[in-house]
Amino acid sequence: MEEEVNITELIVNAINTIFQTIFSSIDNNLYSILDNITFINTDILNNSYFRNIFGTSTTNGILLIANSLILGFLLYYCIRLLLSNLLITHVERPTSFIFKLIIYCICMNSSIFICEQFIFFTSCLSSSMQEVGSNLFGTTISFSNLVDKLNTLIQIEENSFTIFSIDGLLKSVISISFFNLTFSYAIRYIMIKVFILISPFAFLSLSISTTSSFFKAWIKCFISLMLVQILVALVLLVIFSIDFSNNSIFSKFLICGAIFALLKANSYVREFMGGINTDLTNGFNGIRSFIK
Repeated sequence: MEEEVNITELIVNAINTIFQTIFSSIDNNLYSILDNITFINTDILNNSYFRNIFGTSTTNGILLIANSLILGFLLYYCIRLLLSNLLITHVERPTSFIFKLIIYCICMNSSIFICEQFIFFTSCLSSSMQEVGSNLFGTTISFSNLVDKLNTLIQIEENSFTIFSIDGLLKSVISISFFNLTFSYAIRYIMIKVFILISPFAFLSLSISTTSSFFKAWIKCFISLMLVQILVALVLLVIFSIDFSNNSIFSKFLICGAIFALLKANSYVREFMGGINTDLTNGFNGIRSFIK
């Protein structure tokens, strides 16, 4: 009987040690990555390969393709203008079309600058909120410092941590949630770059009314992706404002609720103004339904 108890205790200790190692690894590596991929600034554009793909001039990269499409838009308008005389349909005046085309072509070739300014503006807003929190709470509002905040609430010290407890279960939920959060924000990081790359086509689409809906969809998605970090900064402010000194179960469930809000930040912004979904769970559900 005593031997069975010892075996059970050994198994439990082994499980606790494994989970403790996993959680410590997440604490030491994951949170700093989250800061880099969540709070995006103009450094996202400071990559020579990305710049070369986009195009350093109108004669290379994606800008070359976009500028080549100008001829296609001109031909499309000319055909519509000719058909309008035969079918007696309304088409905008040639002078108006040429003026619009010139304006939007300038915007098209300056699209990376326009995107950069919007990223800078969004970054300033989120940084300002973090700065307000730093002045109020005396600590930097970031995921890196959040781990210290969490560890004061949920202890994972050696020889005291057990997965088979409320603290152990909550720590598991938090760690898995942050792992999910990292993938979700990594998808967002990539999609922001993708939308910057297609920005020349979005601006060019405004020159013809029948294609202008592409720009509306693009701007809605791009803005929603950027606004996520402002909502994340607000949620982090709320988390750092919670008093964890009493170490109560109420505080522990509040932190779980706040982390769930971080997970759903993209969904909340998307419900408010539209855009694309970068939630990892929805992606898995989509893959699962596709396989079925």
